[in-house]
Amino acid sequence: MHVLDLLQNSLEAGATAVSVLIEEDSRMDRMVIEVSDNGRGMPPTMAAEAADPFVTSRTARRVGLGLPLLAAAAERCGGRLAIDSAVGVGTKVTASFVLSHIDRAPLGDMTSTLLAVLLQEPPVALTYRHRVDDRVFSFTTAAITAELGDVPLSHPAVLRWLREFLADGFAYIYRGGADAYDTIDGGAAPA
Repeated sequence: MHVLDLLQNSLEAGATAVSVLIEEDSRMDRMVIEVSDNGRGMPPTMAAEAADPFVTSRTARRVGLGLPLLAAAAERCGGRLAIDSAVGVGTKVTASFVLSHIDRAPLGDMTSTLLAVLLQEPPVALTYRHRVDDRVFSFTTAAITAELGDVPLSHPAVLRWLREFLADGFAYIYRGGADAYDTIDGGAAPA
């Protein structure tokens, strides 16, 4: 849910390009989640206070819990939250955790999380890279849409393929699976 919240924040900030990087390193016992965007960004004072639940850019309600809950989860698991933002440039949020910490929540259903962003209207350019030790799963929407031409990501056949592609990628990085998977980012499939 934290990743979905970060992605939603990016979209609400008017981002047209979002990058998600997740690294799980068992040797270093670290997990890092980084979401960066080209949205409106925040002034330095707001970025410094963004993890405070009583500081929000919302006008409908004066409490924002997404970043404060992520900060608390990271700190509870021996990590921290960092926010780097500049007005007119965008925002990068980085959360780190001790990977083996007993209180670290699992990432959850990343396939559904990513589909929620991939099917946004208007579409957002998404770059995704997820590394688990030596296995990497990555893709870009630019490469996918270049292959599809005028066919939208929401087309039923494309949606079925996206679900399968994402499920295969996550199966590869978490269980090893096949020796390689088809990558959609212009790079070579991991061997």
